[in-house]
Amino acid sequence: MKISDGFDARRLRPKSPRNWRLRLGAAFCALLATCGVLLTLASIASLLGRAPALGELNTNKAGAAVVLLIGVVVLYVGVRLWRRCRRRMRQPMALNMAPHLMKKQD
Repeated sequence: MKISDGFDARRLRPKSPRNWRLRLGAAFCALLATCGVLLTLASIASLLGRAPALGELNTNKAGAAVVLLIGVVVLYVGVRLWRRCRRRMRQPMALNMAPHLMKKQD
């Protein structure tokens, strides 16, 4: 089959809609992970007794430990969701044509 001069392989790829939803989701998840890091660091400082970062929790070791656990969970959830959003944004777009029909590269 003869390929005409006006052939454009980009037309074979489907038009993908703008993925603003995934970008906003990734930004929100990055903020969530940042809040988790800040909570974790503040509670570690409170547990070490170095800085009154959390106010009343500075004197209460159990409260600081609970905030540390919450900070680690928020960090974990934020990183997992951020990676999922980034993976979905980077998925390769499939061609609408079978690969064995493509021109062979010598």
